[in-house]
Amino acid sequence: MLETAIIGGGLCGLALARHLEKQGRSFTVFEARARLGGRILSAVSATTGGALDLGPTWFWPDTQPLITAFVSDLGLVSFPQHDEGAVLHLTEADKTPRGLDQQVHGGAQRVAGGMSRIIAALAEGLPEERVRLGHVLSGVEDKGDHVALTFRVDDAFLTVEARHVVIALPPRLVAETVRFTPDLDAATRDAMGAAPTWMAAQAKVMIAFASAFWREAGQSGNAFVTHEQAVVGEIFDACDASGTKAALGGFLSFPPDLREAFSVGLPLLMDSQMVQVFGSAAEAGEQHCQDWAQEPFTCSTRDRAEPPGEHVAFSNPLLRRPLWDGRLHLGGSETATQGAGYLEGALEAARRIDRALARERAEDGAEPGVPDGLSVNAASLARFAAWVGAQNDTAFEAYRVRLNRALATQDREQLTQRAMLGAIEDLYDRAADMLDTLPFDMRGVGVEKGRSALMPDVQLPFRDFIQTLLDDVIAFNRTSCALSNFPGEHHLSKDYVQTILRDVAAAWRDFCLAANRRLLAKAEAGTPLPPASVPGVARS
Repeated sequence: MLETAIIGGGLCGLALARHLEKQGRSFTVFEARARLGGRILSAVSATTGGALDLGPTWFWPDTQPLITAFVSDLGLVSFPQHDEGAVLHLTEADKTPRGLDQQVHGGAQRVAGGMSRIIAALAEGLPEERVRLGHVLSGVEDKGDHVALTFRVDDAFLTVEARHVVIALPPRLVAETVRFTPDLDAATRDAMGAAPTWMAAQAKVMIAFASAFWREAGQSGNAFVTHEQAVVGEIFDACDASGTKAALGGFLSFPPDLREAFSVGLPLLMDSQMVQVFGSAAEAGEQHCQDWAQEPFTCSTRDRAEPPGEHVAFSNPLLRRPLWDGRLHLGGSETATQGAGYLEGALEAARRIDRALARERAEDGAEPGVPDGLSVNAASLARFAAWVGAQNDTAFEAYRVRLNRALATQDREQLTQRAMLGAIEDLYDRAADMLDTLPFDMRGVGVEKGRSALMPDVQLPFRDFIQTLLDDVIAFNRTSCALSNFPGEHHLSKDYVQTILRDVAAAWRDFCLAANRRLLAKAEAGTPLPPASVPGVARS
């Protein structure tokens, strides 16, 4: 039986596999396509030999630290998106474009050799037997102590069993195509269905040329076409770092059904528009068009039917809850706290699930909860930190239960404030009780001005806890249909958030005082050393 089955060989699934491989864990990646990468896809130009990104093209170092570090860790080279020169804007079909002097991509970087270099580097680091292509997930069944997966492989069906399953696919696609036994709860299913798959219904064209004639004309390659007959609505420079492997890229304006209806004539229409924007030099470039709406392993029926909307950088926190007592996890970029839909979000989701799997192994006894050889107090503090780290999902669920209870009783005032404060106060009460159960050796532990020297280490695990919970609460409220009739709760104002944080700060102060009192009481009672059997404790 597998320890971990990862469904989806995109960036999230492969990044998680890389983590597990480094830890020496047992896993297998199952990918439906005949290739890895998911929405990351690069073609190679026959004209220039340059890489043409048909999926994600950019990342932003100023706001996306995970993908920035990841590219560097893989030994890949990045370069800035070319934005120098005039931006063209074509507003009428029978006119010539006018020039704009503005920056478009805001410090974006690209990967030399194309984004598929990331996927190739990840694949090279995994044993070949750990990756299986052509496996289409159709069913997931909870067996109590493990999970059974059903895959369609060619014309046959295959069953695989694993202790933990990670579905690193777009949640909306999973909700539409995968059967769960027992079915997932209604709230989780609603959250999956409501999570749009970023760029799933879009089409992208990359056009290679013998030279970057637009640069020679003082143009950036950036252009916007906004008239009613627009075929390619947004255009950008897609050359390599040197500018010698010339290309332009663009996003099509036609919706999926219209692209399908005009599929035969679409290349000619795109060619005609490029000439209208950039002149005769743009005629007869080497076109590569990727219509993601035609990809059944990317675009759901709902994604295809919905009109394009603005990018939503957050996701419903219900998508981040471990399911089936930690045996099932939802991944993919659309589940991320920040950067959902982007490369950054895929890496954040992989990191979250890696940490969750580590906690579950510790709880299952698959590995010790704390390192061996620690002192009594270091071991106790490590156990306390591990306990706090496992409470994020518990605290959010407590918030959701309290919020639903308030809605059911038709309360209308300070719903978020009271529900979050109640969840936090409950957490702090349990944390104080947890301290009582830990076998601290208080001999030699200093006390200064009435404060135990252990308090900084007790407080440390909570450093990012409140912000993480608040981010989850804000994202959940924004996606909650039940709160849509409560505008002040649906979208929390800055003042409301500050009010909540003041309440939480008061609760934190009370917890710190209570925790300190309990540590001082242990010292006064002369807490004995724990028995040598306590996990992680070294006895001298």
